[in-house]
Amino acid sequence: MLAKSSPQAPFAQSVLQWYDKLGRKHLPWQQNKTLYKVWLSEVMLQQTQVATVIPYFERFVETFPNLTALANASQDEVLHLWTGLGYYARARNLHKAAQKIRDEFNGDFPTDFEQVWALPGVGRSTAGAILSSVLNQPYPILDGNVKRVLSRYFSVEGWPGEKKVENRLWHLTEEVTPVEQVADFNQGMMDIGAMICTRSKPKCEFCPLMKDCLAYKNDSWAQFPGKKTKKPLPEKETYFLILSKNGKVWLEQRENTGLWGGLFCFPQFESKEALLAYLANEDISHYQAWPSFRHTFSHFHLDIYPIYAELENDRGERENRDWRKVMEKPKEYKPSLSSAVKYWYDPQNSEQIGLAQPVKNLLTQFARNYYGENSVL
Repeated sequence: MLAKSSPQAPFAQSVLQWYDKLGRKHLPWQQNKTLYKVWLSEVMLQQTQVATVIPYFERFVETFPNLTALANASQDEVLHLWTGLGYYARARNLHKAAQKIRDEFNGDFPTDFEQVWALPGVGRSTAGAILSSVLNQPYPILDGNVKRVLSRYFSVEGWPGEKKVENRLWHLTEEVTPVEQVADFNQGMMDIGAMICTRSKPKCEFCPLMKDCLAYKNDSWAQFPGKKTKKPLPEKETYFLILSKNGKVWLEQRENTGLWGGLFCFPQFESKEALLAYLANEDISHYQAWPSFRHTFSHFHLDIYPIYAELENDRGERENRDWRKVMEKPKEYKPSLSSAVKYWYDPQNSEQIGLAQPVKNLLTQFARNYYGENSVL
């Protein structure tokens, strides 16, 4: 699991020299580097591009300047800042890991590899990236960019998601990663993958590894890394009830597991008939269908049909009623104004809660319709 090469070895030397001249050194988490900030950035960067992550990272550090501040925050506060970044399990795990470090390590980020790897949401590559970046510990990494560089350089066939292929790539990254200058090398590999050895139209003529790259020699870069056999994404549909009263909107919090876990959403129904039956049961006769749209997850398409209705002013606010988290599947719960309301969400004085991105977009639309075009969340 440790690096095995030398900074003077041809592969490592090429990467290090390139990084020294052209690598990225001004990213926010590279300044006044700490284990906390690098860990936060690594979790955010999982399946997300640097440009997208930067503003989220900066807001997180401003709100939670240290690990204890993050651990002491509520999950709602964490998910609120994460809204729009996607893959919300990362945020929940980030919060759990911060609490684990607070409770088991007195708030000091661990420096032992096995302890870091054991944190919620931290895999082998993330653990190595954190400890090598801040402490120069000799751990190789294998994120998506590094997989692509190694797959092309060594002509490794097969999809990296297959265990056999992944094991081969781990062996290769151990062999080429130097035991010294690990922080620069690992960052250089990530930068080469992000800036030079890109998924499409790689800039091979600028690559420091071009000379001995098998994919370049054989003009076969498009074959690497191997692709997962694609199946058409299944299509699902759901109906959102946007129920308002006096400029506020009814939201429910979902359970912590599954789709949009821990986030606040509109009541969901599996069919328009079920939603309209609910409105009829609540003596709500007027409603308006808003334009439908598609939200795509990694494993399916979700067609969302929003229906707007307004509760009459003589109906009680019910802000202090008991509430419960809703199950992942709409058929597993029955919306009820008396039992499921957390509160009536006020877009003009919004609380720090996590919102699913489609919900945030629809709340913005509601606010503009109700309060005027300049209203935003």
